[in-house]
Amino acid sequence: MKGVLVDSNVILDVFLNDPDWADWSEATLEKYFHHAALYINSIIYSEISIGFELIEDLESAVARAGFQMLEIPKEALFLAGKVYLKYKRRKGTKRDPLPDFYIGAQAAVLNLDLITRDVSRYRSYFPTVKLITP
Repeated sequence: MKGVLVDSNVILDVFLNDPDWADWSEATLEKYFHHAALYINSIIYSEISIGFELIEDLESAVARAGFQMLEIPKEALFLAGKVYLKYKRRKGTKRDPLPDFYIGAQAAVLNLDLITRDVSRYRSYFPTVKLITP
């Protein structure tokens, strides 16, 4: 499977025209769009929905951007749980890190690169995932 998983922060940069990050995010998506599939999953879909009032508008934006939906495999769900446990044992302080662990685990299990601006957690818990970052 040739493609990249795109984290919600990068997509929201573009959809919401973030003044600090929209240019980088748009240029990066454009670069990868030409030679790799751009993937999202149900977690990412849910996170980017905050930028839309209607599901029809979200669906249209996702389609126009060329994102393809991937199911999260059971192996990735299992890995996300194990990494979350490791995080808790290290006394992690973020209240809800589990969505990031689903995303990182899916990239690891499916051997996908990940476009993101959240670097530290992915590097710490998913060292085999190639991160595409600013």
